[in-house]
Amino acid sequence: MARILILFSTTDGHTVKICRRLQERIEQDGHQATLVSVADAPGPDLDAFDKIVIGASIRYGKHGKAVVEFINANRQLLERKPNAFFSVNIVARKPEKSDPETNPYLQKFLRQIAWRPGRLAVFAGKLDYPRYGAFDRFMIRLIMLITKGPTDPATVIEFTDWNKVEDFGRVISEM
Repeated sequence: MARILILFSTTDGHTVKICRRLQERIEQDGHQATLVSVADAPGPDLDAFDKIVIGASIRYGKHGKAVVEFINANRQLLERKPNAFFSVNIVARKPEKSDPETNPYLQKFLRQIAWRPGRLAVFAGKLDYPRYGAFDRFMIRLIMLITKGPTDPATVIEFTDWNKVEDFGRVISEM
């Protein structure tokens, strides 16, 4: 049994939902998985875990600043353990941008950090216009207009491929 830490950074809560599904999958495989917000890190003793996974959402083309700071502060420890990183973003709804190698946000992120995660994944997120404030709703609708996505302000769509999340959970278990 491995002790696995899943750190997350979320904007609207969907990344936490993905992390919980990963946790369920990992625990079904006989491991112990602990979820912690990057905002609460370092929180638990990172050395106490056998594997570390980081998941982060995108807002306006960037992962949260706290994610970059955590990675930079803990790079050596991350590199000593089996590790993984996943990004959650709406652009991943498009098949041609749904893989780590083809997702522009993940590729941009990897260019700005020195850490090279052992495993990578990209998951499409959730679009929830009614939940957003006026500014975010306007900006995200504009982005969706440009990228030929849904723009109806009543739209709520979960683009996440849950089978892909389950598969990544198995990858984490086997690392």
